[in-house]
Amino acid sequence: MTWHLTSLDSAAPAPWRNGGGVTRELAAQPAGADWIWRISVAEVAADGPFSRFPGVQRWFAVLGGAGVILKLPGAEHRLTLATAPLSFDGEQPVACELLHGPTRDLNLMVRRDRAGAQMARVEGVRHVAAPRAKVVAVYAVGEPLQVRHEGKSVVVAPDTLAWASLPAGAEVAVTAASALAMEIEPWA
Repeated sequence: MTWHLTSLDSAAPAPWRNGGGVTRELAAQPAGADWIWRISVAEVAADGPFSRFPGVQRWFAVLGGAGVILKLPGAEHRLTLATAPLSFDGEQPVACELLHGPTRDLNLMVRRDRAGAQMARVEGVRHVAAPRAKVVAVYAVGEPLQVRHEGKSVVVAPDTLAWASLPAGAEVAVTAASALAMEIEPWA
């Protein structure tokens, strides 16, 4: 099993589809416009709408700054470094309001007809089992993290994404003071 590492500094910035911010793509499979899943970090400097992504399930988590209020139809969600990631339908109109200045956020997008996903904060140890083949990704938030699999470990530097395709039956352990863990399961 190979761990792919991408530091935030090594990812080129690109403007959002709606022109309201900048994003850095850390990983996408397959690469290019026809991805099944995509992980990126957004720099948000001003209030405004999110781009819509029909057919996409989105996950959003704050990495830095005071946080945001995401306004979705019928609900508002206040997100900070202390809150769980939020999942929402990429087709919905979403307005973003900054709490106190710019913020940095992690985004996981998955095409609903091709895969399912989940994202969670890790503070301590998290075990991930793969009854079926899946992709596991972890992002180190401000502190290094360690991923262990079959007696081997990989240290992931702060502000770096590590991801690997786990075969069925595999298990990994993530140890971190502050990280985000993602699991992506392609539909058979």
